[in-house]
Amino acid sequence: MHLISRMARTIAGLSHKLALLLCGVASMLPMSGTAAYPEQPISMIIAYAPGGGTDLVARAIAPYIEKYLGDGARILVVNRPGASGEIGFSALANAAPDGYTIGFVNTPSLLTVPIERKTAFTWQSFDLLGNLVDDPDNFSVHTDSPIKNLADLAAYAKANPGAVSVGTTGAGSDDHLAMLLFEKMAGVKMNHIPFKGAADVRTALAGKQIAVAAINVGEALQYAKGGSPMRHLGQMSQTRTTLAPDLPTFKEQGYDIELASLRGMAAPKGLPPAIRERLVKAVERAATDPAFQAQAAKFFAPLRYLPPPKYEIELRAADAQFRKLWNEIPWLDK
Repeated sequence: MHLISRMARTIAGLSHKLALLLCGVASMLPMSGTAAYPEQPISMIIAYAPGGGTDLVARAIAPYIEKYLGDGARILVVNRPGASGEIGFSALANAAPDGYTIGFVNTPSLLTVPIERKTAFTWQSFDLLGNLVDDPDNFSVHTDSPIKNLADLAAYAKANPGAVSVGTTGAGSDDHLAMLLFEKMAGVKMNHIPFKGAADVRTALAGKQIAVAAINVGEALQYAKGGSPMRHLGQMSQTRTTLAPDLPTFKEQGYDIELASLRGMAAPKGLPPAIRERLVKAVERAATDPAFQAQAAKFFAPLRYLPPPKYEIELRAADAQFRKLWNEIPWLDK
């Protein structure tokens, strides 16, 4: 009996040591692969053409996200323009939720395109990583244009129905909705010309292929500083922005229109929690890094960081507003 008892105690002791050994080995192993993340380059999808406001912010912030992710992270910017952002948003939504595909999502197109038609995504198709930019809309004309303000634009459009061509970044974009709202309030009819991105709109205006560029304030200021022959007519913010303190708002000129583009970061829905947390923290630290903010200021990017919960609140409220607007002005018919 004593021998059996001693054997039992010996076996129990060995089992305990084995358990401790296994725990030690397990603690050194990656947890579901997240400890080694990222082991390969991360693709950052931009749903618009190179040279636009989103593309510039993406390329500026990518090195900072790499820095705060650490572990030798590399981010490759991939432009997937077209269909008012639908091509890029769909590619992002349908990618594997493994942390190796992230990207930018832009309002209102992120919200309006699924209202217009059946799509491979809605705004709920993504894990939000944080919003970066809040850029009010604006109308710009060529510096040779006789149009000096919104009153001039309304008068000319009334006298020449359908003759005023307006370049935008696509049907259902903030630029397009801005045009439709102005048409409604001014009682005029203009001609919508969609492009793949703001850079293309700028080029068309410079070449006088369009009369008006519906373009965000930050982008417009950046292009004008770069030498584009542009005169800005008004910003669609509640009050004058610090970026353009001398540019009157639409409301000041008699048109109560407020419209802006949020540009935030997201990933396919279903990220592993640990990877999602790392990406969210990296985006937040990058967005609040003084060096990145100084760089963004050089090309007039109006930064407004929102953490995922607050970003979701903004998207949910905007989605309801655009669904209401769709019932009043179904923009695909325009």
